[in-house]
Amino acid sequence: MKVVVIGGTGLIGSKLVARLGEHGHEAVAASPNTGVNTLTGEGLAEVLTGADVVVDVSNSPSFEDAAVLEFFETSTRNLLAAEAAAGVRHHVALSVVGTERLQQSGYFRAKAAQEALIAKSEIPFSIVHATQFFEFAKSMVAAATEGDQVRFAPVDFQPIAGDDVAQAVGRISVGAPVNGIVEVAGPEKYRMDEFFRAGLAKIGDPRAVVTDPSAKYFGADLSESTLVPGDGALLGSTTYAAFKAAQ
Repeated sequence: MKVVVIGGTGLIGSKLVARLGEHGHEAVAASPNTGVNTLTGEGLAEVLTGADVVVDVSNSPSFEDAAVLEFFETSTRNLLAAEAAAGVRHHVALSVVGTERLQQSGYFRAKAAQEALIAKSEIPFSIVHATQFFEFAKSMVAAATEGDQVRFAPVDFQPIAGDDVAQAVGRISVGAPVNGIVEVAGPEKYRMDEFFRAGLAKIGDPRAVVTDPSAKYFGADLSESTLVPGDGALLGSTTYAAFKAAQ
């Protein structure tokens, strides 16, 4: 099976390409680095020739509201049109658990727009909603830092290893389209402020983690369950302790 991975040179994309290849599929990494640009359409027709499945794990280079919306709408329209012309039979997109509950955020409004375009197309699809990646913990701390304090809301949080995300996306991509959303999350649920407080303490980081119910995530307010999946989510097997031990 030929699977084209848009964003195939990034964190999840590179893992996905490797896993698919190990299972005997023809996995092709497509990104600006390999001559494929979904914003301009450059290289799309060529890379999609003979493709059975397209997996889009790409992300916007800018998170500014107008720029991120332009990226996801333009790239998704171009990709879906090229897939239709090439006869692609399954479109898979990686998105985020809670996207529909985070619409105060320009980034998540853009992700919702991407999902709507996919759902309205005639190409069978599967949308994978994943929780936050272990690999992004440092960037989440940086974004929440104000001076010598780090502010996180006291909400549920169920992060996942990038390897487990790639495994789930890989299985879904070579299976039958679900024409809906599949949620994936890590095996353990934490309270976000406590998770980061313990993590910073363990590495001797002097910053204080402040429990702040008004702390936002990408500009959106959080409730207790905004970031966690519902019943029936696929759960990864890698714990955070195991992830850190392997670093």
